[in-house]
Amino acid sequence: MAKYLVLIYGDEQEWANTGPQERARIEAGHQRFAATAGAAVIGGHELMPPGTATSLRQGPAERPTVTDGPFLESKEVLGGFYVLEAADLDAAIALAGLLPEVAASHSGVEIRPIRENN
Repeated sequence: MAKYLVLIYGDEQEWANTGPQERARIEAGHQRFAATAGAAVIGGHELMPPGTATSLRQGPAERPTVTDGPFLESKEVLGGFYVLEAADLDAAIALAGLLPEVAASHSGVEIRPIRENN
């Protein structure tokens, strides 16, 4: 079994303007996803807004410079993630395809294989 990181991206302004009914619909979609995926879900969380991020970059004297905010500025931001265990990429795609963000016009999902250290 391989492990995959499923990254959930979306438009921060769209999410901030989402009403309670739409948030409840999205949450129900995540509950259905978790129920369907079962033990394939190793972990996952919704993230706090990008403005709460702290970034580290190379600074003077090989010491990191700490800055507030996300590493990159973009319209779509990372909003959450799952770690899945699946037989192959096709199985991971089938599971991730159940996430409500796949069907929304302002969001999307990225799947990346996790490199296992041997």
